[in-house]
Amino acid sequence: MGRLLAGRRVMVGRHLQRIHGPSLTGDALDREVRRTFDSYARYWLESFRLPGMSPDALAAAMTCEGLEHVTAAVDAGRGVIVALPHLGGWDFGGAWLASVGYPATVVVEALEPPELLEWFARFRQSLGLTVVPLDQAAGTIVLRTLRAGGIVGLVCERDIAGNGIEVDLLGERTTMPAGPATLALRTGAAIVPAAVYFTDGGGHRGVIRPPLEVERRGTLREDVARITQALAGEMESFIRAAPEQWHLLQPNWPSDHEFLRNHAR
Repeated sequence: MGRLLAGRRVMVGRHLQRIHGPSLTGDALDREVRRTFDSYARYWLESFRLPGMSPDALAAAMTCEGLEHVTAAVDAGRGVIVALPHLGGWDFGGAWLASVGYPATVVVEALEPPELLEWFARFRQSLGLTVVPLDQAAGTIVLRTLRAGGIVGLVCERDIAGNGIEVDLLGERTTMPAGPATLALRTGAAIVPAAVYFTDGGGHRGVIRPPLEVERRGTLREDVARITQALAGEMESFIRAAPEQWHLLQPNWPSDHEFLRNHAR
């Protein structure tokens, strides 16, 4: 466990240097890494308290700008893809969104053992969310939800499957999932980039950006690449606004994997 945590601290440091620059080293880097892990601990502590919170309590701890972008798409009969980074209190945001009448379907990474995935599914269902494991059936369920005018939440700056679209993110080439762009093009759903930030005093600030432009302009491959790069730009903007709240503990760029291989020798 100690080696795992040490490896994650190193990886968080690499990610923070992408934002602050390579001059962030030594004690200053250690301080920023600690702030990130403090933020991650707050995420889990707050998440476990969520099932016992009333709609009034959620409302008291949340402000949100841009909800009208979700409302407009829903009122127009369109599905909505809420695309987020691993930032701040995204579970809190999902619970709040459900409490104000916009319950979402969320896709979650498959976990081992299966009992752990089942526990997470029950936990998020208690928040008013519909949970879909990331497996072969996920695409069908999400398509059905969007075509019915529903809302789907996708945490999307990490390419878990490793077969995504190449983008520039924080000044370095990597890949992001093609799912949001492909789903929007196939269903006509709106993609609204969003983030939920921690604020002082236990509060939260949600930011929902206007929908991305997802009309067809070229081939499907070209359009998916264009939209995914636009989404990467939104994710980068969110992350740069509060780097210490970015809870990405895993390698996310090809150079991260090369770094781990070199240091494993």
